[in-house]
Amino acid sequence: MTPRYIILDTETTGTAEEDRIIQLGYIVLGTKDIEVQNEFFSSEVPIKFGAMEVHGITQDMIEAKPTCQGSASYTRLQELNTNENYMIIHNAPFDLGMLEKEGFNTKMKVIDTLRVAKHIYKDEEAHRLQYFRYKLGLYKDEKKEADALGITLKAHDAIGDVLILKLFLSKLKQSIIKIYPDENPVDKMLDLTNTPILIEKFKFGKHKGKTLREVATEDAGYLRWMLSSMENLDDDLRYSINTALSL
Repeated sequence: MTPRYIILDTETTGTAEEDRIIQLGYIVLGTKDIEVQNEFFSSEVPIKFGAMEVHGITQDMIEAKPTCQGSASYTRLQELNTNENYMIIHNAPFDLGMLEKEGFNTKMKVIDTLRVAKHIYKDEEAHRLQYFRYKLGLYKDEKKEADALGITLKAHDAIGDVLILKLFLSKLKQSIIKIYPDENPVDKMLDLTNTPILIEKFKFGKHKGKTLREVATEDAGYLRWMLSSMENLDDDLRYSINTALSL
């Protein structure tokens, strides 16, 4: 069976534990016809004003809409949820976590383009999707792509961001083919998604701008303090600190 590639994004009532999905957008690739799903949902959790500021979805826009689990787009996503298919998301843990609250546990292979981008574009100042929208000139092609797929573009809209991600995925694939010419680019993206990211420099704190290797030589105690005392230390930074201390 031909694998499907589901490029997905959500919009939510907020980012806390109690928050829920209020928009699900995804594009399904892998067959001759491209499938587009875009649906708004009602939620018992009110939309937080900070979330409204980001995505522009207001409470009146989701009144009388189905719940996420009761929607056609969610049902279709469940149908696609097999281990032959691929789920492609920018910052996958967030969206997958939100989907899990709706009872969705993915069986698909997950490609996180945020993590892949951090491996491939190591020296970029940011790795947000909107950053790459401008840095790589994706905005120049988005209107043509949107018209072809019947999508209305809106800033920070789930299906709008999915379209940008589709364009970004093509650029990312080209870069991977250039760097890893002997490897299948999809397999490589999957591999990079699950590979720890080696952070070379501090971007914050008293050692900002220094390499972790420099700090390991000059102030190893600080790195050990970070490992033992910072409960929410990023997994990639923890991996990088341990690597620097072992050299």
